[in-house]
Amino acid sequence: MRDAILAIPVDYDTTEIYSGVVRLSGRTWARAVDPDSGPAPTAFLFVHPTSNFLGHYALEPMARRGMTGVGLTTRYAGNDTSLTFENCVLDIASAIRVLRARGHERVILVGNSGGGGLAAMYQSQAEKPTLTGTPLGDGPDLTKHDLPPVDGLVLLMAHPGRAQVYTEWLDPSIVDESNPHLRLPELDMFNPRNGPPYSPEFVQRYRKAQRERSARIRNLVLARLAALAGMDRPCRDFSFVVHGTCADPRFLDLSLDPSDRAVGTLWGDAWTANFAPSSLGRYASGRSWISQWSLVDSRGHGPSHLPHVTTPVQVVWGTADQAAFPEHARQLYESIGHDDKEIVAIAGANHYFIDQPDLMESAMDAMVTWARRHDLA
Repeated sequence: MRDAILAIPVDYDTTEIYSGVVRLSGRTWARAVDPDSGPAPTAFLFVHPTSNFLGHYALEPMARRGMTGVGLTTRYAGNDTSLTFENCVLDIASAIRVLRARGHERVILVGNSGGGGLAAMYQSQAEKPTLTGTPLGDGPDLTKHDLPPVDGLVLLMAHPGRAQVYTEWLDPSIVDESNPHLRLPELDMFNPRNGPPYSPEFVQRYRKAQRERSARIRNLVLARLAALAGMDRPCRDFSFVVHGTCADPRFLDLSLDPSDRAVGTLWGDAWTANFAPSSLGRYASGRSWISQWSLVDSRGHGPSHLPHVTTPVQVVWGTADQAAFPEHARQLYESIGHDDKEIVAIAGANHYFIDQPDLMESAMDAMVTWARRHDLA
C-alpha cells in the first residue's frame, strides 16, 4: 500500500471575510500500481465538519478494494468553536478539484457521522447553488465559487445535521445558562421520578422545552451580537459556554426509537457526558453558534438539502449506534427526492465500529457494491 499527505489550498477573493490561503490536509490510501496506469478511477472522499479524518478507519479498506480512500480535514479540524458551515463547503470543493486534477474520474462523497448534513449541503449547492452568505449575512457567497458536483453520495453512520442533534441533546431542565445545576425537576431526564422509561407525555414536553431552550440561546446570541456591533469600538463576535448538551432521553430509554444500542452515549454514561467539558457544542462563538447549532438558522441539515440532490444516494447505518438513531436514517432516506436511493442497515454496528472489524468491512463492502452497481467503481 502507499499513502500520501495532501495539502489542499483554498483561495478566497477579496470580497470575502478572509483573504489569502487556508491550508487543509487530506490523506489518500491507494494500492501501489504501475505509475503508467494512473490512479484508481474512483476516490471515496470522507468528510466531517471538525473531525480529523487523516486516520479514518475506511481509508485502508477502500484501498484494498481497488478504490482510493481519502480522509479530509476542514479548516476547523478539532475545533468547532468558530465553525462556519459555508466555509466547509468551500473546503470540500477544493479537495474535489485536487482529486479531479490528479486523474480520478469519479468522486464519491461520504458524509460520516456529523458529516452527513454537510455532504448533503455540499452536493445540493454544487448542483444548484443558492446560498449567498451565512445566516448572518457574512461570506462566502457559494453562488460565486467553483463547486464541482460529485458522482455519488454516501451517508455513513450519519445523523441529519448538527443543529437537529444538538437540539435533541439539549438539557431543557437548565433554567440559568450560567448555572447548569439549577434545574427544573419536572424536565430533568436524570430525575428518577420521570423515568426511564419515559412516558409519551414527558417526552412531548421535553422535546418542546428543548426547542424553547434553543430559541432562548439564539435570542441571547443575536442580542449580544447586536450590542457588540453598536459599541463605540464594535466587535464582530464573542465566545460563550453552553452547558448540558448530552441529554437525549434515548440515551437511557431504549424503548424510544428502539435499536440494538446499549444504554449510554458515545462518551460514557449520559450524566457525565452531559456536563463534561468536552461534550458536544460546549464552547462556541456567537456567529458560529448561529451557523452550526441554531435549529432555526443552520444550513447543515441533510433532509433540507437531499430533496435537491439528483445524484445516487446511499444511507448506511448501524443498528447499535448510540448517536445516529434509526429515525435519523429514516429521515435522511425519506428526504431524498428521487428513487435512485438505497438504505443499508449494518446489524449490531456501533457508531465507530469499535471492536467490530468484521462489521466495518461489511459496511465497506456495501458501499463498494453500491458504487459498482452504479458504474461508479
